[in-house]
Amino acid sequence: MGRTFAVSWLPLAIRGVAGILLGIAAFAWTGLTLLVLITLFGAYLLVDGLFALIAGVRGGSWLVGVEGLLGIVAGGLVIWRPGIAAIALVYLIALWAVLTGAAELGAAYLLRRILPSEWLLVIAGIVSILFGVLLAINPSAGLVTITWLFGAYMIVFGALALALGFRLRGSRATLVVGSIN
Repeated sequence: MGRTFAVSWLPLAIRGVAGILLGIAAFAWTGLTLLVLITLFGAYLLVDGLFALIAGVRGGSWLVGVEGLLGIVAGGLVIWRPGIAAIALVYLIALWAVLTGAAELGAAYLLRRILPSEWLLVIAGIVSILFGVLLAINPSAGLVTITWLFGAYMIVFGALALALGFRLRGSRATLVVGSIN
């Protein structure tokens, strides 16, 4: 038997305003926003690790218990040294971009006889590698960019939620979000 969830206009509009304000704050206070995001991620790791540890002990799974301990340690490190966690994230993204670029170049080489426009894949590979190298050279710029992307996302999401909320208000209807079986 399915259940449907309805959303009234006011909570949706409030979520929209909150999203817009958070997005503006991310641009206005980039460093503070990044620190808060990292701290919240560290808190999540701690809580997630604690619950995984409990589940591992109760369920008799030492692997889940170890996962929980690793989560607790990682969360503690992120909260204790947020700058290191932020830099590690940027270097992880840089490594991913370089490896992705190398894979794209390799794929372009392998597809050169099949794909008539493999040069697009070559360009994508070069751009990916350059992006990764630039992030590795200047990780602080990467942190600012991540925070700004978050801010832009929150402003767009907030504006869309606010607009949808006002459309619902004007139509005097209720949005049915989905059905769960």
